[in-house]
Amino acid sequence: MASGTTCIERVRELVRSSKSLCVLTGAGMSAESGIATFRDALTGLWARYDPMELASERGFRAHPERVWDWYAERRRGVRAALPNAGHIALARYALVHPGRLTLITQNVDDLHQRAGSDGVIRLHGDILRDRWLQACRREPACDPHGAEPGRPPRCSSCGNLVRPGVVWFGEALPVDALLAAERAAERCDAMLVVGTSGAVHPAAGLAGVARRAGATVVIVNPQPSDIDDEAHELLRGTTANMLPALLDGTAVALSDTSSGMLQRLASVLQ
Repeated sequence: MASGTTCIERVRELVRSSKSLCVLTGAGMSAESGIATFRDALTGLWARYDPMELASERGFRAHPERVWDWYAERRRGVRAALPNAGHIALARYALVHPGRLTLITQNVDDLHQRAGSDGVIRLHGDILRDRWLQACRREPACDPHGAEPGRPPRCSSCGNLVRPGVVWFGEALPVDALLAAERAAERCDAMLVVGTSGAVHPAAGLAGVARRAGATVVIVNPQPSDIDDEAHELLRGTTANMLPALLDGTAVALSDTSSGMLQRLASVLQ
């Protein structure tokens, strides 16, 4: 698991030859775009609160206005952020190699989508989406966007509260997303794990799933992670620097791409 130019060259060749590449991205990737990680967001006014008070159903039920305001602040930070070079490199790779990449993220922002990536598997939800605190009993279900304004909004008929569409402490990951991620890890021939500490499960276990299934695992992170032992190759660096270096050399000749794909690629690069 050497580092340096030789390792980068090996990983570039691995990516070039991969028929099924799986990439798992973590909070470090979003942090490079200026989005505070969950722990880093607990600063200033919010530093005095226990994370469980701000990211659990129990905390939300006890102090709904406080939790809603914290997420409103985080949402503003997400909307103000822009995709970085790592997000762009992944979107570009997917465009020029259709069907080869499966992108899984632990991040709750929309930077991958705004960079142009489609079909992202979102393990921890979507911070910009609203949903009901309790499952709506009506058929068809009420739309949270029609809720009565407030902090938080609520259903004018039954009083059900609106909450952010993220996975809180004590909640299970979305079943469909987790199953899709596990299938991708089992079937890929190479996995890049980028910008994650490897401390949050079950997402952190995907590297081990891929390795046991025979894939080559590469971990890209500025600092050591909890899952470095799962890696065949370790690269120390930021995702914004490393992903373009690893992926940009894999682009096919422009003459080999369709006009529609070229138009999409141009929009990603703008």
